[in-house]
Amino acid sequence: MTSRDAVPDLAALRPLLPSPLCESADGRLERRGVRLLLKRDDLIHPELIGNKWRKLAPNLTAAAGRTVVTFGGAYSNHLRATAAAGRLLGLPTVGVVRGQELAERPLNPSLARCVADGMRLHFVDRSTYRRKSEPSTLAAVLRAAGAQDAHVVPEGGSNALAVQGCRALGEELRGRADVVAVACGTGGTLAGLAAGLGPGARALGVPVLKGGFLGAEVRALQSAAFGGPRGDWSLEERFHFGGYARTTPALKSFAADFEDRHGIPVERLYVAKMLYALVALAEEGAFARGTTVAAVVTGAPFTG
Repeated sequence: MTSRDAVPDLAALRPLLPSPLCESADGRLERRGVRLLLKRDDLIHPELIGNKWRKLAPNLTAAAGRTVVTFGGAYSNHLRATAAAGRLLGLPTVGVVRGQELAERPLNPSLARCVADGMRLHFVDRSTYRRKSEPSTLAAVLRAAGAQDAHVVPEGGSNALAVQGCRALGEELRGRADVVAVACGTGGTLAGLAAGLGPGARALGVPVLKGGFLGAEVRALQSAAFGGPRGDWSLEERFHFGGYARTTPALKSFAADFEDRHGIPVERLYVAKMLYALVALAEEGAFARGTTVAAVVTGAPFTG
């Protein structure tokens, strides 16, 4: 399916929706009277995992057979998911990669997976990459990549279409939890989740980047997707562990322990930080006794 204006049949990919919601007894939360549920979005699809499915699906439909261009760093989960979607649906994909210097180096396992899935990589210098949202810069990048007529998906996949797709996550959790926690990179999942939850529940975002900019991004995404604010949401910004792709021995130890306790794989760069935050917040007394917290498992560890 590569003809222009042909809408891909996403149902053919057989996503597991709604994703499972599992009770997960954890003594550290139980001692505080907090019930923990795990929303296993990592089980939606083996290659379009978690929020990547929810954000990409409406964009793939909107692409209507055109090339999909998107952006990411050298280890981007989003680039890998987009490349996999292209292979599975027969859509051409182009990944604009941050760092012109990487063009002269052997591909790392993450970028090699993208190429194996048929993605054409286009490397740009870091200054250009920072300005990629400027219309003139974006147009120049698309010309250089030979993709002027492509459907463009932003870094991390977060745009109005993606936010609308993530609203279903909140709808699946309506009436099931008082607080729903999710790790945040670009804010699209949180923006949609909060919109779908309904009254009486709060979405809690745990940013994995430092800088304090995400609140404005979430508000802008909700405005683009829904015309204004939706739902009750907040951010807990203390658990980025130094910033994007940064981890510490304490975080790695926590993730390994959580895997042993609960028997699920824990992705370190996003999911581990969110789970660590929930345990720390419970121990601080941030949740009233009797609170049910759902943790969204948005991804799985990458095995290159």
